[in-house]
Parts: sequence; C-alpha cells; structure tokens
Amino acid sequence: MPWRRTSLLPAVALTALLAACAAPAAPPAAAPAPGFPYTVTNCGVTTTYQAPPRRAVTMNQHVTEVMLALGLEKSLVGTAYLDDAILPAYRGAYDAVPVLAKEYPSKEALLAANPDFVYGGYASAFDPTAGRGRADLERSGIATRLNTEYCPGGRGSLADLYREVDEVGRTFGAADRAAAWVATAKNTVAAAEKTLRGVAPVSVFVYDSGDKTAFTAGGKGIGNEIITRAGGRNVFADLDKAFGDATWEQVVARGPEVIVIYDYGATTVEQKKRRLLDDPALREVPAIKNRRFAVMPLSDTVLGVRAPAAVGKLAAQLHPAR
Repeated sequence: MPWRRTSLLPAVALTALLAACAAPAAPPAAAPAPGFPYTVTNCGVTTTYQAPPRRAVTMNQHVTEVMLALGLEKSLVGTAYLDDAILPAYRGAYDAVPVLAKEYPSKEALLAANPDFVYGGYASAFDPTAGRGRADLERSGIATRLNTEYCPGGRGSLADLYREVDEVGRTFGAADRAAAWVATAKNTVAAAEKTLRGVAPVSVFVYDSGDKTAFTAGGKGIGNEIITRAGGRNVFADLDKAFGDATWEQVVARGPEVIVIYDYGATTVEQKKRRLLDDPALREVPAIKNRRFAVMPLSDTVLGVRAPAAVGKLAAQLHPAR
C-alpha cells in the first residue's frame, strides 16, 4: 500500500541512522601549547618537544639556578650536586625540590624520580659509564640538555649564556620570562662596564685548585669573558679549554698582578691562599709579593645566571678605586 512506502525507511538507511545517533562525537584535538612543537639542537642532539617537560631533574648547581631564575621549580622533581650555597633569592624554591644525591645520583636513583627531562651542567653529569649517558636516557624516553659551555668543542660567553636561557625558557614554555631575564642581564653587564671606562686591565691568574700543577681558567669558558669585562687580562687565555692545567713555571713567567681564587668544595679560600703564599717558587710573582687576591664562588664563573652580576663583583676587586 502507498502509505507504507512513504512512512518506512529502507533497512540499510535506518541502521546507519541509528548507528550515527549512538556513536559519541570525537573530542576535538587539543591545541598545542603556545610555542610548540619546539625543536632545538643542543651539543649535536636534536630534540622536538610537543609540550613542555613536566618532570625535570637538574644535575649541577648552575643549571639548577637557571631553572629557578625562570620560575620553573614546579617543573622540577629532583636536583643534585651543589658547588656552594644556592643564591638567597632562590633558596625557598630550591628547598621545595627533592635532592636526589649530594653529588651525581646513580642511574637507579635518577630513574626512580621518573623524569621526562634531565639537564646537566657539566659533561660528567651524562657519564655513560655510570649509565647516565644522553643516548642511554633517550632510550628510556627521557629528553636531555647539556649546558652549552661543556659541549664538545663548545665555547662559553655571555652570548652563549643568553642563548642558553632563551632555549631553556622556550623548552619549558617560558619564553617571555627568559627574554625578560636576558634584558635585565644585559643591563647589569653594561652598568658594570660603564664604571671601568678608561682603566688599564690588570693581569689575572685564576687558581681553581692543584698542587703539582695549577688548575686554571682557560680562554674558552665564560670565566675568561668575565675577567675581560671586569677589567682584567687572563694570563692563560691561550689555553684552549674552559679549564685546564698550567705549570707553576708558566705562572711565574707570566707574572700575574692579581690571583683570582675560585671558592668551592672542601678546600677553603684561606687554605688556597696559604698554599700559594708558602710556595718559594712563587715568591717573585707580583700578585704574591703584593698579596693581591680576589675571590669568586665557582658558581659565579660558569655559564649560569650568576655570570652577569659576577662582572661587577670581580671588577670591584680588580679595580677597587672605581
């Protein structure tokens, strides 16, 4: 009958309609966070981040302080290895982060924190013989970053520091905070340099440590640029490393006017001074004859957020009249 043909749907069409009504609508794809995906190459390792890491671990103080300076403590699930006291401005944030080890954590302790990102300050942080190599961690699904001063063949400068902070900020979705920090840092350095216009640089020998040889700052680390901008001339700027050994005979021959002692670890500044003053071979070195010493915490002299202020701090010791 005609009314049946007009009031009933074909069976196939009815089945399709019912299925469409029953199936839930697919949720819309989540929009990526601003600035993501973000791809960066660090020390030859290229990584693409689809979103900011959420469970980061830092190893070595200067990279920990980079994170804290950018207000990223809530992204940290662990930290390790201090050289000296955390800056007072970061102490409260630092105290809220679990300390995994006094120095480097074992591979087991590191993995127990379940990180998705590990940030190392020195190449030793990613020691493959300890199971912490960057390739080992990548196989475990963990992204990594090494402070660029310690990339193979890397150099350390304020420009490298600004890039380091920018890239870390972008990795964690904090590009605006990184840009603000860099702008302030540049103003800090410029203010220190303004006070030194016209001064003659003084020759500087950095004494980090050592007995049979002198472990000192070379020309490739940011410590060398800090000395230069602070009105000094590093007598071992020709050493093609951030740090390296020099002979005591070389120290005598280069006759530094000031000795900058790096302060860290179990050996005190006074013990380092006494070792230098009591060495008869150094008696005629101008810095020893005049007892001209400057002191810098190690964390001030590596590629970290203390370096811009370190220029003024060292300048005040090299050129107290200014």
